[in-house]
Order: sequence, then structure tokens, then C-alpha cells
Amino acid sequence: MVLLLLGVLLFAGVHFVPSLAPAFKASWHKRLGEGGYKGTFSLLLLLSFALMILGWRSAEPTFVYLPVPALHHPALLLLVIAFLLMVVSSRNSRLCLIIRHPQLTGVALWGLAHLLLNGDSRALVLFGTLAIWALLEMIAINKREGAWIKGEPPSWAAELLTVIITAVLVGLIISIHPWISGMPVT
Repeated sequence: MVLLLLGVLLFAGVHFVPSLAPAFKASWHKRLGEGGYKGTFSLLLLLSFALMILGWRSAEPTFVYLPVPALHHPALLLLVIAFLLMVVSSRNSRLCLIIRHPQLTGVALWGLAHLLLNGDSRALVLFGTLAIWALLEMIAINKREGAWIKGEPPSWAAELLTVIITAVLVGLIISIHPWISGMPVT
């Protein structure tokens, strides 16, 4: 469980730097330059993912609560919506006119859906902590960036492409989920 917790804390810590420690970010950026900053940021995130995956797979789960079977299918639908929001975050979409932080909202929904599907200690650590991080990150970004400036809506063809990309991503996640987590999507 230690590796899992370290991975989650590293992930959240690195992401909080721009919002909560701008002087540290500026120093980091000045010392390493744009490429060095982005490179070390990315390497730290990859390390956090590796720690989370290894921590998840090595942790002995202790059941804290039993998931409600009636919420299984709604939770799976919530996961599809979460991935749609994550895809939307890198594309122009009408959803970006409604949701200020689609990627972080997607992470929060992803965490919530997994908490509905799992009731063990490692799920609480991973999914609960990342969902809370996403909500706190939204608050920090809103404080840092101020007013929300909305873009223009894209064409319906672009929206359709976003849905197709999401479908491919969900299919890919379903296929690699057993390899990452040791658990099939059912």
C-alpha cells in the first residue's frame, strides 16, 4: 500500500506545483528551461503512474464496504462519460462551454465510478484520493486563472470525431485494464 500511496501523492504533488507553488515552478523552469521543466514534470508523472500500478498490484486489499450491485451499470456509464470528458479536454467541444475543467471533472467521475464498483482499501486510496485531488485542483486553477473565457462551439463533425475517439479509447482501456490492474472490466 506504501507504493500506491507514494504514487498518488507524487502525482498530486507534481500537479499542484503550478497552482500552489508558483515560485518553485518558476525556479524549476528557470533552472532547467522549458524543455527540462516539461521533461522532468513528465518523468515524475510516469514514475507516479508506475508506483500506482505497482502499488495497486502488490497491495493486499481489505474490504471496507460492499459495492451496491444495482449501481454497477450506472458506474460503467459514468466511466464512459469520464473518458468522454478526458477526450474533450484536448479537443474543442460544446461540453467545454458547459464544463470548465473537463479533464479534471472526468478524473473525479472516474474516481467516483471506481468507488461505486470497488469497496476495498486500495480503491479508497487510489480512486478516492485522485477524485479529491481533481476537485481541489479545479479550485486551485480557478483561483489562479480567474474568470472563465469560453471558446466557440465546433462543427458537429468535430463532435462526432470526439465521440469516435472516446469509443476507441474506451475499447483500448477495456483491453488493457486486466494487464494494468489485474482485474477485467465486467
